[in-house]
Amino acid sequence: MKNSTCLRLAAGAFLGGALLAGCSAASDVPPTEAAKGAATVSQAPEFQGLGTWFNSPPLTLEGLRGKVVLVDFWTFDCINCLNHLPAVKEWHRKYKDQGLVVVGIHTPEFPFEKPADNVRKAIERLGIEHAVAQDNGYQTWKAFHNQYWPATYLIDKSGRIVYRHFGEGRYQATERKLQELLAAPAPARAG
Repeated sequence: MKNSTCLRLAAGAFLGGALLAGCSAASDVPPTEAAKGAATVSQAPEFQGLGTWFNSPPLTLEGLRGKVVLVDFWTFDCINCLNHLPAVKEWHRKYKDQGLVVVGIHTPEFPFEKPADNVRKAIERLGIEHAVAQDNGYQTWKAFHNQYWPATYLIDKSGRIVYRHFGEGRYQATERKLQELLAAPAPARAG
């Protein structure tokens, strides 16, 4: 394993008796389906239990239908998240006017990462302009069956998770998938 997040995760997995598949996995299948070996996509779970929102009013995935959504699980004291952040910020900058919505789900690892004021200061210091929501209770983290920092989920215009990546790297592959999703037509809304 190449990074401290992976090492922390591996140690936690070892102590918990779980098997860690790896921090740099990428897939076009959501984690719950990938674990079953399925080749299909699934509906993204709605955001749950989120606290303070920064740079945006509260968002829902239902309200974002018709847009491509990048959900980025991160925390401000994770070096791997900080290394990954420039790519996330660049995607927001490049594609926000083409239908991409980036939502950073700040899920703290340590107690000092929980206060909203600490998160706000980190967002300002890091120059983050996309939406960020606090997930101190890990409710959205659990709804996505997430296990890693950073973790990137791409949700298509129909609200389905169609791509995921854990850890740093695969920036070109992720951007290609973003471009593909943005170019796809929006689904017709029922009604």
